[in-house]
Parts: sequence; structure tokens; C-alpha cells
Amino acid sequence: MAADTRVRHLPGGPRVDTRPMVRVDQAGEYGAARIYAGQLAVMGNRARVSGEIRHMAAQEQRHLDAFDALMVQRGVRPTLFGPVWHVAGYALGAATALLGPKAAMAATVAVETVIDQHYGEQAEALADGSDPELAAMVDDFRADEVAHRDTAAGHSGADGFPLLQAAIRTGVRAAIAVAKRI
Repeated sequence: MAADTRVRHLPGGPRVDTRPMVRVDQAGEYGAARIYAGQLAVMGNRARVSGEIRHMAAQEQRHLDAFDALMVQRGVRPTLFGPVWHVAGYALGAATALLGPKAAMAATVAVETVIDQHYGEQAEALADGSDPELAAMVDDFRADEVAHRDTAAGHSGADGFPLLQAAIRTGVRAAIAVAKRI
């Protein structure tokens, strides 16, 4: 899925319209925070992976806080689907945790695989220097997302849910498409 590269004309020439990027990234970070909240609500501190999930959740919250601030600073409206992400993210987290720590890690692999691709497309679109602040955020947060994926993939059994992962990847791609536009 290509990054939204609508062009807007500003002083100094045309630039990439980054408002949809900011909106979709904020929505994605919100969804990720909700996924981890759902997982932790089910697993608590009982699972061996709870500490790792708490660490990933803290990083997602840092990302979310940064995008929330950027949205206010730039006057970008949030996606209208925020209430859906609130429920769907939490439900996905809780459901995968109910299946066990391996399924929770499989969900993280699926989500972060798509997010790595998404942030990579945005990095390419921002390589023209049109928005160095957003480009730096994308690069920084992408590194965390890749680390989340790699941490989760390192768990034995995280690759044992191919249908679940395919469904999650499809859902994340759909959420990205919706948040760009609505």
C-alpha cells in the first residue's frame, strides 16, 4: 500500500500533504496501545512475556503522545474511527492473550510487520525533505516497531498461527486505508 502522497502547494513549492500520514500514524499508535492494554488485562503479570509487553506498551504510548501533540500543533483531525480502534484494538489484544502468550506474540509479529512496511513507505515519501520533523519521528518509531516484531518473533511458537497472522495483517492494512481518508 503506497503512502498518501497528495501534493499541496506551499510557499517554496509543492510539498507532500503529510496530514493523512499524521492522522493514520496517530490512529495506528492508538490501536497498538489498545492491543497491548487488552493483552495485559488478560495476562497481567502471570505470563513470561508480560514484562516485554509492558515495555512495548510504554514505547507505543511514547509514540502516541508524540503524534497526539503533532496533531494539535498542526491542526490535523483524528480519524473518525477512533472509537472503533478503541474497542477493536483492545478486543484483539484480549482475544490473542486468551489464546496464550504465543498467540499474543504472533499478533505482535503480524501488526509490526505491516507497520514496518507502512513506515518504510512514509520514509520514502518524506525523503524529499518536505517534513524533517515527521521524517525523524517515522524513522525513530519504525526502529521501535521493528524491535517489537523481532522480540515477538523470537518467542518459540509465535510463528504457529499463520491464519491468525494473515487475518491481522489484512485488518491492519484496512485500518491504515480507512484512517488515511476518514
